[in-house]
Amino acid sequence: MVSTPLEDRVVTAAEALLAEQHYVSPVDVLLRLGWLAPPHLDHWRQGRVPCLERMVQAGLGKQSTAMRVLRSWAVRRGLTPSETGYVTRTRDRRPLRFRVRGKPAIERAYRTHWVSPELSAREQERLAERQSRPPDLVVVDALNDWICARCAATGGDLLHMHDDGPLCLHCAGLDHLVFLPAGDARRTRRAHRASTLTAVVVRFSTSRKRYERQGLLVEPGAVDTTD
Repeated sequence: MVSTPLEDRVVTAAEALLAEQHYVSPVDVLLRLGWLAPPHLDHWRQGRVPCLERMVQAGLGKQSTAMRVLRSWAVRRGLTPSETGYVTRTRDRRPLRFRVRGKPAIERAYRTHWVSPELSAREQERLAERQSRPPDLVVVDALNDWICARCAATGGDLLHMHDDGPLCLHCAGLDHLVFLPAGDARRTRRAHRASTLTAVVVRFSTSRKRYERQGLLVEPGAVDTTD
């Protein structure tokens, strides 16, 4: 059968992702196709939009075609399906939704990652564990003045985005955490493992037009274990 330009683009994107990371996810394909911008993906992960469909810059017909082509390609390549959980980067860890109608079969298809059989059983296990781990909460080192959406107090330096508004660390339940600056990767890894609650601190770079990691918020006891 003669493939269409769209089908060729999906396969090219999937092949590149497989070569880079040994697995392919629908979300990564959407990013690679240019249909999903990283800032819009962040809005979705933060629970600020009801579903990913609203953020994708392509019609439902194209999205459905891309999903069909991805699955067919993955089956032909002998990749292993692995269903992965997607939850918000908020304290309540709500399940994320991909489509407006939220049909179970379609949601499951978007959650399915296709893993290379060339990975060993142990490598596949580690990959599945890493992918199923809830994402770190994100705290923003704000550049401008802001007001907490819950208590209406004038915010400080740090805020946590929740649904459609910023929260101060007290309202977000993160004010007991302490800041561990970036720079010592080993110390950060140890603190991250020791803390039951963490949040990545980022700041927007106006020159590079992106958020850059500044450090980590961890429980005080976790910092003590690294000294």
